[in-house]
Amino acid sequence: MRRIAIVLGVLAAALGAATTGRAAYPDRPIRLMIPFPPGGAVDVVGRLLAPELAKPFGVPVVVENKAGAGGTIATEATAKAAPDGYTLLLTAPNHTINPALYRNLPYDTATAFAPIALVAEVPELLVAPPSAPFDDFAGFVAYARAHPGELNYGSAGNGTLPHVTMELLLRRLHLDVVHVAYKGAAPALADLVAGHVQLKLDTYATSAPLIAAGRLKALAIASQARSPLLPTLPTIAESGLPGYEGVLWIGMIAPAGTPPPVIAALADACRAAVRSPEFRARLSADGIDPVGSGPDAFAALIARELPQWRALVHDAHITVQ
Repeated sequence: MRRIAIVLGVLAAALGAATTGRAAYPDRPIRLMIPFPPGGAVDVVGRLLAPELAKPFGVPVVVENKAGAGGTIATEATAKAAPDGYTLLLTAPNHTINPALYRNLPYDTATAFAPIALVAEVPELLVAPPSAPFDDFAGFVAYARAHPGELNYGSAGNGTLPHVTMELLLRRLHLDVVHVAYKGAAPALADLVAGHVQLKLDTYATSAPLIAAGRLKALAIASQARSPLLPTLPTIAESGLPGYEGVLWIGMIAPAGTPPPVIAALADACRAAVRSPEFRARLSADGIDPVGSGPDAFAALIARELPQWRALVHDAHITVQ
């Protein structure tokens, strides 16, 4: 009887494999798309993450930069890909900002994707040149209130994260500061250092050397907690604006309909990567905070930001060319 049971078990397993016709996931290389050019924070995280994901899966994870149209080209390609776990996107706040900026996106952000994991966050710093007539966040607020419309802030362009997060800050503080849109972060930062604009929300990686050299001064950090890299710098939230956050988050998504076991396996692999001391150290050195939260937390973040940016873009009359 025992021999018969074993034979029946083997036959059942074989029948199940034949019925599904599927090999265990993954059985071929995984494509991880980056919606931006090489060199930025999202690209850096993606290239560090790919080999970490390959370890538990035993297949290559190939990074592909598919930049353009504010990230919508790679996002559309992901939405239209087969929901099998072999096409993934490492995205950022453009994912939740773009639906407010573009009326006819070729996908529905709320329904076309399956969130996998929030991998990392890059908090913004509010920085100013040495010539600015204030030295801390409270001084900035007081000066802006006393001189409405006299201060300028720079951004990498209309609808970019530093633009919308600065507008969110100004509206919550009821301040009138003029926006100057540049064609990219580099010229915006150059004009800030030269004193042509008085404020900018920028990342630690690009601001830290200038702060250390005395060419910029940091007023506050836009994360919920202070950064261990700048432990004496207060957060905007603790400086009189509870709940405010300006963060470049970096998360992984897949096409909607990707099987839950595949999503779970990818989320586990992301969490394992974030627990790696080497991975954490590489990120932290550039002011990038490892996170590693799973699908539910990431889905909640997306659901929270979509109406937030829609309301802000409408109220601030933000448009893109």
